[in-house]
Parts: sequence; C-alpha cells; structure tokens
Amino acid sequence: MRIKKVWAVYFSGTGTTEKTVRRIAAGMAQALDAELAVCDFTTPAARQRELRFGAEELAVLGVPVYAGRVPNVLLPYLTKQLHGGGALAVPVVLFGNRNFDDGLIELRNILTEDGFMPVAGGAFVGEHAFSRTLGAGRPNGDDLAEMDAFARRAAEKVTALTAAPAEPVAVQGETPVRPYYTPRDRHGNPINILKVKPKTDMDRCGGCGLCAARCPMGSIDPADVSQVTGICIKCCACVKGCPAEAKYFDDAGYLYHKSELEEVYARPAANEVFL
Repeated sequence: MRIKKVWAVYFSGTGTTEKTVRRIAAGMAQALDAELAVCDFTTPAARQRELRFGAEELAVLGVPVYAGRVPNVLLPYLTKQLHGGGALAVPVVLFGNRNFDDGLIELRNILTEDGFMPVAGGAFVGEHAFSRTLGAGRPNGDDLAEMDAFARRAAEKVTALTAAPAEPVAVQGETPVRPYYTPRDRHGNPINILKVKPKTDMDRCGGCGLCAARCPMGSIDPADVSQVTGICIKCCACVKGCPAEAKYFDDAGYLYHKSELEEVYARPAANEVFL
C-alpha cells in the first residue's frame, strides 16, 4: 500500500511515550518515503480538537498504561475526537516496567472502532511515572534499537499490502478487557490512591509555573501552584518536570505502592511487538 503521511499521535506526561511514538513514526515515515506529522494531545486544549485521517495515512498512536489499561480520562478524546477514515494504525503503549496487561489490546480495539485498521502494535518500557529507579533511563539505547527494528518491519508489512487487512493485528491481552489493576498491601487489602494529589514545598518553589503549564488535566492553579483544584491522574509531569524538585507525594498508601513496585518489579521488563 502507498502511504503518503505518517502521524505521530500521543499523550505523554513525562516524555517517554512521546519519545517512543516519535521514534517509531519517524522510522516508518522514512521507510515508507512518507511525510511525517505530529499531534500531541497531552494538554486539555489539544484534546478539544478533532483529528481526521484518510486512507493514504498511517497513525502511530501511543498512550501510557495506567493500572494495566488505557487511562480512562483519555477515553472521551480517543473515542469521540479521532476519526480514522480507513487509515492504517500502529497502536503503541508505554508501561513502567510492571506489565501492560490489557492496555495494548484496549487501544487496538478503540482505534478499530474509530475507523482505523491496526496493522502492527507494540508495548515498550519506560521509566515508571512514580519512580526514578523503576525502569530508570528507559527507553535506553537498546530500546531505541528495538523501536527502529519494529518500525522497519511494520513498514515492510505495510508496503507488501495490496489492500487494508480485513482484521486488526493480533496482540496480547483479553477482550473484554479486565478491570484496572488494583494495588494492594501485603495483607491483600486494596490501596486507593485515586484522590491523592501532589504537595508543594514552597521553600523550594521558585514560582515558575511550569507544573501548571505541564499538568495534562489543567488541575494546578497557575496563580498558586500549591493548589491542585482538579483531578490528579498521578502522571507525575509536575513532580518530574519541576526544576526545583518542589513537587512531591507524601500519601502513605501512594508511597507504599511505589516502594512495592520498585521492589517486586526491579527486573528489566522486555518490550513486546506484534506484526
């Protein structure tokens, strides 16, 4: 099939999903001799705009995995604002060294329902949003090499097609998708961190407002960044993006869950691709 434009489309709080999607999309665009376009829908304003595709286009669309699933706050955008129009798609998820569970198959199914035809898919490891040690430094050089190889193979598959496939690519996961992963303590009791919000060390804070600008939910008051007025999805864009390291979490359940993840999933997880 002749593809004239390859899109890199992504939500990325801390930059790892952006890095992954852009790398794969750039590799495919080069291999397919196609134009490269970018759509970053991380900000609330970006998610208000519709995005329409055509039959001679391909979208590499990526999101992070939260609790083993596509983040539920993104579902309105993914299901209502994207219109595939017969375009091919490569769903990509970024997971924090634990597991991507049903995140990839859920994203594949959403894109199929949106009018795309997924022809390949991948789940790649990035540094966990909560941690600086879990998946630290990933995606690293080896991961980037795997992304490049995946992009080449996916492009070769597309080039060999004479028409769009009748069925989406088979990927790991279950349909219907399983419930969101629930963190538990060592006695099996669930840990609920849904309403947990970051704190601000005002002695460190320089008032630059970067955290408010970067918050994907628009939940940090730019006039007083110590106030989180909306929901927090624990993407840690504010924590990891603060140049003064003034943002932090101190909730006991959150810190327990973070510590357990770092202990139980210290081993380097593998990327997985599907063609």
